[in-house]
Amino acid sequence: MDTVRVRWGSNRQFVGWDEAGHGVVMDASSSYKGEGTGARPLELVLYALAGCTGMDVISVLEKKRMDVRDFEILVEGTQREDDFPKIYTDINVHYVVTGVAVTDQAVARAIELSEEKYCSVKGMLGEQVTVTTSFEVREISAGLG
Repeated sequence: MDTVRVRWGSNRQFVGWDEAGHGVVMDASSSYKGEGTGARPLELVLYALAGCTGMDVISVLEKKRMDVRDFEILVEGTQREDDFPKIYTDINVHYVVTGVAVTDQAVARAIELSEEKYCSVKGMLGEQVTVTTSFEVREISAGLG
């Protein structure tokens, strides 16, 4: 069982940590009585999705012996505005893989496996959230990176 502890700091700031001592600061913007000292709690869903799927994709690409030198994930979420809770209804995940001889097919398959089989965060989002993905592969010379 995973356990985290979250403690109120002040105004709308909360600080959380897990059993290993890793911490996270959450806060609201000033328009919601916060000070903007941390990520909004809902944004952490985007971080979690990127981290979860990123670990999967890198793992699959390593197993395929792809020479990945850099990897970045851009995640954009659109919130529902007309009703509560103001969940993300649409999330776009864009992967940028930089490496030597990394194939589009390998990246596409790694993303597919993450989405359909491995990523627990993606699995928890449910049918009320539409997740779309895209990717690009940037080729570099073997001596760079």
